[in-house]
Amino acid sequence: MKHRWYYYIVLLLAVIVLNFFLPRMLPGSPIGQIMGEEAGKLDGEEKARILSAYRLDLPLGEQFLFYLKSLVTFDFGVSYSRRQPVAALLAKAIPWTLLLAGTSLILSTAAGTLLGTVSAYKRRKKADLPIMMGATFVSSVPSFWIGMILLTIFGARLGWLPMYGAYSMWKKYTGWRWLLDVAAHLVLPVVTMLLASLMHFFTTARYSVIHTMFSDYVNMAEVRGIPRGRIRIHYVMRNAMLPVFTVFMTELGFLLSGSVIIETVFSYPGIGYLLFEAVKARDYPLMQYGFLASSAIVIAASALSDFLTARIDPGMEGAG
Repeated sequence: MKHRWYYYIVLLLAVIVLNFFLPRMLPGSPIGQIMGEEAGKLDGEEKARILSAYRLDLPLGEQFLFYLKSLVTFDFGVSYSRRQPVAALLAKAIPWTLLLAGTSLILSTAAGTLLGTVSAYKRRKKADLPIMMGATFVSSVPSFWIGMILLTIFGARLGWLPMYGAYSMWKKYTGWRWLLDVAAHLVLPVVTMLLASLMHFFTTARYSVIHTMFSDYVNMAEVRGIPRGRIRIHYVMRNAMLPVFTVFMTELGFLLSGSVIIETVFSYPGIGYLLFEAVKARDYPLMQYGFLASSAIVIAASALSDFLTARIDPGMEGAG
């Protein structure tokens, strides 16, 4: 496990470099976002003055040095498109993404594991076919299609649930009413992410349970006359859950990647939607620090996954 920390350090350094250069490789200029509708009326001298104010006229090497300095001093600058400090924008967005992705991850783990376990015990029976077909069908549908279908049915037509945002912006709810309002806005995006990631946990749980059911220690427990319920819980489920935990930690490491599409579909104010808007606006500060923040969370989650997996199953540490 120790050598993996060097891997994560190198990976973080690579991300720091890439997060600076990749936004600048995109076509287009941020000056239109900086000046808005007045950009087309500017002459060459005025454009040069604006670029100088944002240090965009400097060579890439000097811009990169200012970028590294900002990382050390935590001075992330101001967003071109939103005219707000980048640090403040990220501080507002990251909790919403963690709430959305964390909730969907917990629910998809529970639902996928339950369905996979039931399917394992119902294998070769009629009840298993609908479960397998349903899980396979849902996993084959793109997540943004699922989101649009849910929006159309439960948002636009039935009007049961909010269609966008994380809370009702024009209503001053407080206390429990605010929490219920946040929960209502969370339902559709969470269900979308749950359905999109369900198959990973379903297949892992199903095949892990089936494999464990035919292991030697389970057969010995049956020979000794241990009650079937106890065998399923203490012998089968306890040992079959390690692969599920591994998938959980893997999904935790990439919880932000799936949220970008979902947050865009539902206009959910998380870091994924923030980055989508930043890319459209060629907002260099917001792009580079937003990507850096999301990448740092992914790297930290992956490191945590390795650490916990090695503690739960020491054999995995030697295998890594």
